Amino acid sequence: MPTTVHIRNANSADLVPMTDLLNSLFSIEKDFSADGSRQMKGLRMLLGNPRARILVAEEHDEVVGMCTGQIVISTAEGGPSILVEDVVVRSDRQGEGIGSMLMEAILGFAVENRATRLQLLADCENTPALKFYNKIGWNKTSMICLRKTNA
Repeated sequence: MPTTVHIRNANSADLVPMTDLLNSLFSIEKDFSADGSRQMKGLRMLLGNPRARILVAEEHDEVVGMCTGQIVISTAEGGPSILVEDVVVRSDRQGEGIGSMLMEAILGFAVENRATRLQLLADCENTPALKFYNKIGWNKTSMICLRKTNA
């Protein structure tokens, strides 16, 4: 793990670098498109939500990665679950353990909130991400994601 990188809660000063990270993430996902104003709006909503957490990986006052998590109520679990989204590390810093640090920290958010399960969606063609999640102990399920837009 990189010793000069630390994980902290995001703040409004991080909005621009987080939006840049989301732009890089959404540029490789078929189901989403990069739109800085939308991403910024969503990030602001998360920052103000006590049932959500945005974590950033920072090194020398520079954001090099991020992860978001939101508390949802699971009827299957009979309690809180964490929906993890937006796990992204700057491309030139991938493979250094920063993603693992972020995922460990979001697990801490789950523990704080007595969540019994964490879940996330990953692009089925993003092989590096799928390998990463498998390596850190995340399991595939038999579920698929469906969506309907209302815009």
